[in-house]
Amino acid sequence: MIQTIADRGRSLITRPGEGLRSARDLAGLAEEILSGRGEASAVARARDLLDLYAAAPPETRRAFLKRLSADFGPAIDRLDAAIEAYRADPTPSTARALHQASEPRRQELMRRLNRAPGGTLSLVRMREDVLPFLADHPDLADVDADFAHLFGSWFNRGFLTLKRIDWTSPANVLEKIIAYEAVHAIQGFEDLRRRLAPPDRRLYAFFHPALVEEPLIFVEVALTRDIPGAIGPILAPAHAPLAAAEATTAVFYSISNCQRGLAGISFGNFLIKQVVEELRRDLPGLKTFVTLSPVPGFAAWLARERDLEGSAFLTFEDRARLDAALDLGASLDEGGGDLQALLRELAATYLIRARTPGGRPVDPVARFHLGNGARLERIHPRADLSPRGIEQGAGFMVNYLYDLDSIERNHEAFAERGEVVAAADLRRLARVPRTLASA
Repeated sequence: MIQTIADRGRSLITRPGEGLRSARDLAGLAEEILSGRGEASAVARARDLLDLYAAAPPETRRAFLKRLSADFGPAIDRLDAAIEAYRADPTPSTARALHQASEPRRQELMRRLNRAPGGTLSLVRMREDVLPFLADHPDLADVDADFAHLFGSWFNRGFLTLKRIDWTSPANVLEKIIAYEAVHAIQGFEDLRRRLAPPDRRLYAFFHPALVEEPLIFVEVALTRDIPGAIGPILAPAHAPLAAAEATTAVFYSISNCQRGLAGISFGNFLIKQVVEELRRDLPGLKTFVTLSPVPGFAAWLARERDLEGSAFLTFEDRARLDAALDLGASLDEGGGDLQALLRELAATYLIRARTPGGRPVDPVARFHLGNGARLERIHPRADLSPRGIEQGAGFMVNYLYDLDSIERNHEAFAERGEVVAAADLRRLARVPRTLASA
């Protein structure tokens, strides 16, 4: 229906969109969309703008986005009048008028663009362009904030649908699962089949009604008898499948966000909790729900601490042991038991003690699971020997335990006090910063 409206609307537009090419032209078309009153012509112009933007070279896109920042903010005259009206008569009605007047015009433009056929996905792709520009063009931060504000409403959990993806799912969806896997790369359809078809494997994804065949985020699950300590056996081509009814543990071993343009819009916390409920309903024998997660910042943190003369966590002797191993040609994932014991102690320290300037855990995966109410349960050396696992995490992986009786309590401890909830042996293993230990 919307496509029909757009097609009919094109016949009402006297100047076809195909002649517009520059950022100025696109901004002019945006003004027409905001000033227009006819629904059909507005939808047609919106589709034209989105098509022209998608076909434009990167420099034109960037220039248009900067025009959105500079020229499509609040209407200043209207905002000034609303401010004066509120000062003279601070009532709920004047406060509401002030709120409406303070809204940037580009938010209404985005709403109208969203009405075009395929408009939601086009806007998600447009934000994908904004994100890499932010570092060098801080003036685009307000445009990004408007995208995030609207997407937060449009992609509210109430609109999302959880679907199980299996080997009978449409081929185009399966292709996107392969393309979007961000943790453990899927090597083609045969590898994907091994993650979907056996009775001890599951994959669940969130979808949005406006992006019918575009997954937003998905989680891969292995059903096991025990908590695993390495990713190799889970991904092994020749693993012996376990009957689902015999499994006692559900392992979330890969979580991938699919749409870069939705960065910062939280889906993962809802996804894991709903998948847990789905699994408990279908397989009542499951008692334990854990992740097998990478530690993507550990190797970089360790390198920084080794280069820091005043490290609060590494002693001179630690540096000597690490340097000696590396001088002998070993990588951090290799070496004897003494070296791995030291690294395990440092990994616990990194996950529990290392903090950003804002006081949050340094590791992004830890922030995600701890924020969801999980507990840091186990740490495993030599658990991911892939090039990426070694480069980012020195081969380490960890289990975060989702204990349904303590999720809310753990979440509150992390959110309110920044507390990393961890198993007792790991808390004992983590080093106290020397400045605190000596205080």
